[in-house]
Amino acid sequence: MHDRSRIARIAEESEKIHKQFAEHVTTPQDGSPGRGVTIMRKISESTVRRLSLYLRFLEQFAAAGQTTISSAALARRGGTTSAQVRKDLSFFGSFGKRGLGYSVTELTAKIRDILGLKRTYRVMLVGAGRIGSALVQYTGFRERGFHVTTIYDKDPSKIGSRWNGLVVRDVRHIDTDLAQESTDIAIVVTPADAAQDIVDRLVGAGVKAILNFTAVRLRVPSDVVVRSVNMALELEALSFALANR
Repeated sequence: MHDRSRIARIAEESEKIHKQFAEHVTTPQDGSPGRGVTIMRKISESTVRRLSLYLRFLEQFAAAGQTTISSAALARRGGTTSAQVRKDLSFFGSFGKRGLGYSVTELTAKIRDILGLKRTYRVMLVGAGRIGSALVQYTGFRERGFHVTTIYDKDPSKIGSRWNGLVVRDVRHIDTDLAQESTDIAIVVTPADAAQDIVDRLVGAGVKAILNFTAVRLRVPSDVVVRSVNMALELEALSFALANR
């Protein structure tokens, strides 16, 4: 009887362990069977966006001299629930202590690490128009580690001019320039009819992350990440909200 109860406890513990690891897949780096590296399951875009918001709130709390923060306080600031905050953080480990909350400094550092903000990124801007001008002058990019290092345009009147300390380059030279100096992220602010051709060239040159400000749905390989910012859609969402109040 004693042995059977002991076996039952062992089976129960084994089931718990299997559940803990059910959301992870272990894959060898060389693709062969055996031991490998643990790959976390895909995290939703909404979770990533909330992490970015949590980071900003934590920085505000730190600036105000606050050393600890509760999930409820983060939730109130972000317009969500404390359960959602805890769930978002649980994807990446265990944080904080029950009854004490989270260390602002430690959680800030952890979220920065999760978001890949412990390093700097080289950013290329393609399109030296009004939106491009506003983007290149935005100091928040550099504060987050995103450094605009090159600007391109096809307009002869803009090529050679200086923007925020950078010389606007001829877009025809993108391919050869990228072969000599790579970039981490490209921001595309071109006319819609030129966007796909530019993106094809960027992808061909090895760019893996693109921020798209055009109204075009870009076609890229599965290993290239595209995020689109469509201000017309955002305005229409606001107009809908106003029309249905």
